[in-house]
Amino acid sequence: MRPSPRQGADANKQTYCCLSLTGKAEWLRMAENLHNNPKRIIIIGYMGAGKTTLGRALSKILGFPFYDLDWYIETRMRKTIAQIFEERGEEGFRTIERNMLHEVAEFENVIISCGGGTPCFFDNMDYLNQQGETVYLKATTDIICKHLNMSKNVRPLLIGKSPDEVKAFVDEQVSKRNAYYMKAKHILEVHLMDNREKVNTMAEQLIAMTGISKKA
Repeated sequence: MRPSPRQGADANKQTYCCLSLTGKAEWLRMAENLHNNPKRIIIIGYMGAGKTTLGRALSKILGFPFYDLDWYIETRMRKTIAQIFEERGEEGFRTIERNMLHEVAEFENVIISCGGGTPCFFDNMDYLNQQGETVYLKATTDIICKHLNMSKNVRPLLIGKSPDEVKAFVDEQVSKRNAYYMKAKHILEVHLMDNREKVNTMAEQLIAMTGISKKA
């Protein structure tokens, strides 16, 4: 017996509803996966390696907001890093830094650059690896010193030091911290970034390394 027009319409309606529910369930599943797997690129390395420079470039390319942890701390505390060190000492600063890190690293779909010492205290490095794609900008002492010379930022730790003293200081500090830096999921060998083209090239290499795609 052939179905009546009414029966056919009812069947089509049921099929449509079924497909609609299936589509909605699939959409909800995808949305849940996106929420449960937020994209974060977390950049670590010694001062002068290029963390802030690359962070800004990545932000423009990927369309994600960029957070520099030191700037975030200064904004939240309404004091400079130097003032916090002076008032609370390094132990007090590192506690504040850890607390602020746990704030900013909960943001979703972001680029974060950490202070040079951030990975070396508490369980910060393990926490960072849990939160996103950590990238160690591995630069030689010579590259770091060249970047520092190019930078307009004042580095309190380097004030009063001659070029040779700066080089020896950087070499010693990187050697002490390297074991923590090397825990990152990804390691990017840094070359001199003295123009925009070189910066963008390094940024694209970092993106390919992490597998994070551009914002739709």
